Amino acid sequence: MNSIVALCAVGAEKILGNEIKHLGYKLISNAPGRVTFAGDDDALFRANLCLRTADRVFLQLAQYSALDFDSLFDGAYSIAWQDYLNKDSKIIVDKVRTYKSKLNSEHSIQGIVHKAIYSKLGDVWHMVSMPESGEESNIRVYIDENEVFILLDLSGLPLHKRGYRVDGGIAPIRETTAAVILQEMLWRRKTPLHDPFCGSGTFAIEATLYAFNVAPGLGRRFAMENLPFFNAKKANEIKQQEASLIRTDVEVRITGSDIDSKAIERSKKNAEYACVMAGRALKSIGVGAHIPRPDFIQSDFADLSAPYDTGLLLCNPPYGERIGDSEEAIKLYKNMDRLWQEFPGWDLGIITSHEQFQESFGHKANKIKKLKAGNLDTSLYIYGRAK
Repeated sequence: MNSIVALCAVGAEKILGNEIKHLGYKLISNAPGRVTFAGDDDALFRANLCLRTADRVFLQLAQYSALDFDSLFDGAYSIAWQDYLNKDSKIIVDKVRTYKSKLNSEHSIQGIVHKAIYSKLGDVWHMVSMPESGEESNIRVYIDENEVFILLDLSGLPLHKRGYRVDGGIAPIRETTAAVILQEMLWRRKTPLHDPFCGSGTFAIEATLYAFNVAPGLGRRFAMENLPFFNAKKANEIKQQEASLIRTDVEVRITGSDIDSKAIERSKKNAEYACVMAGRALKSIGVGAHIPRPDFIQSDFADLSAPYDTGLLLCNPPYGERIGDSEEAIKLYKNMDRLWQEFPGWDLGIITSHEQFQESFGHKANKIKKLKAGNLDTSLYIYGRAK
């Protein structure tokens, strides 16, 4: 049994934990921005393929106490690195995080662990130096209250890079953050969903993948596929298992709009790639069905009206930090009262980093959820109005 660490947005640990349990794995612990769980060898690939709200997945190679650099070195050296890395791997200790520990120099910790890895591999393989001509293998080190955790990156590119977004436009929301918000809003596939600031279509596309039970990683590769313990045959079996779980018998009403025609074109293109990805997965198991695309229309949000009595409005309006300025954002938020009036029976979920959003919007949220979205500290304002 492996100890596996999944990273997520700070504030999304519970949602990620629920996802992990839904896959059938047992939670071990969590800390801000990460959840540790136990899983078999299949879980290493399945977690990367299926987790919607995880940003990265790591294999925990060691856990030990270290009060000085000698013990840090010895613990890292004791790992059987030859089982996890190739002889030509370019090894990078990419990040170090420390919390209430005697060892707190990130640069020094990075250097010691890097030295221990190369020393071990040199001794095992009788090599004076490593060629470093192959793929990068990233190692991460956490030291919490003098307890060291050595982690091997299994994902490679962050998992929000699903492979379907050909154009993100300006300041797109991360796919993983959108997935977190859908779960936080308790959205169900039978509920109509509309994004009035669709941008690159992320909310609508993530909702589509969720509604039809499409594993989000079916359209990309992962770093673990370059590692010596990767079982390609087993991974293909897992892909086929997940493809067989795609639902094509459900009816959903997922839409998006934007005042910018280029945003609509961008959203349609990204949605097409996502649905083609799902179609290829179905084709791989001999199913000729396809996934319906979400609908996108060009429209100012002020011209919209509710097409159904109840539903969910979900959006990521301009913050004023990366698009426009703060005063423009405040004016926009005031004008968003139009959505409140025209969608009276709809729940609203609005994510922004602007501290004056709620005051400007003029309506008090039922719940405010803090989320670390990228480098921004954001808040999800939840308005429950659907009957």
